Amino acid sequence: MRPIVTLLSLICLVAALPGCMTTREARVESDYSYRGNFRHYHTYDFVTGTGLTADTSRLGQSVREAIQQRLQVQGYRQAKRRPDMLVNFRVYEGDMNFHGFVQEDLSQWIKRNIEENDDTPREAMQGYQPVRLLLAEGTLLLTLIDVKTNRAVWNGYASGVSVPEGPMGAVVLRRSVRSILDRYRVFTEEFANGSLPRTESSSEAER
Repeated sequence: MRPIVTLLSLICLVAALPGCMTTREARVESDYSYRGNFRHYHTYDFVTGTGLTADTSRLGQSVREAIQQRLQVQGYRQAKRRPDMLVNFRVYEGDMNFHGFVQEDLSQWIKRNIEENDDTPREAMQGYQPVRLLLAEGTLLLTLIDVKTNRAVWNGYASGVSVPEGPMGAVVLRRSVRSILDRYRVFTEEFANGSLPRTESSSEAER
C-alpha cells in the first residue's frame, strides 16, 4: 500500500535524537482532523511496509493483533478490499519534538456533529491550536487514514515506551496500543445495534 500522508500536513517531526528506549511512565496523547468522517468508518486494514510494519516482523505482528482485538471490540471489521480506513504504526527511538493540538475529547466533538468538508464556509471552520510536545525516550505512533481522501484523520501516541528484547517487547507494545486506543472511543453503528463484526475470512468460510 502507499505510504501515508500526514494529518493535513499538521504533523511535523522536527527532530529525532538517537538513543535507546528506556523505562519510564508513558505519556499518552492524541489529536484528530476536523474533516474526519468518524461516524461512517466501519472497516479497516493495515499499511504494510518495512521494519515494524513488515508482515514478517514479530513485534509488528504483536502490534497488529492488539489493534485488531481492540477495533473488533469497538465494532470495526478488517477488510482487505476497499476498507474505510488504513492503520499505520511506527516506533521512534530516542527523543523527538512533535507538533500536536489542543482539542476537546474526540467523542464529545463527534456528538456535536460538526465535521468539516469542502463545502464548509471558512468562517464556520474550527481552528487548530498547535502545541509543541517533547516526546521522550521512545514513542509508539498510531495513525488512522481515511482511504477516500487519503488524509490522516487521527493520531495517537505514547512516549516513554520501553521495548526490551525478547517476549517482553511484545508485551510492552500491546500494553501501549491499549493505552493509545483508550483515547479513540469511537464505536460503529453495528456495535450500537448489537451486531458483532466479522472479518472477510470468516464471512467467506461461511459461504
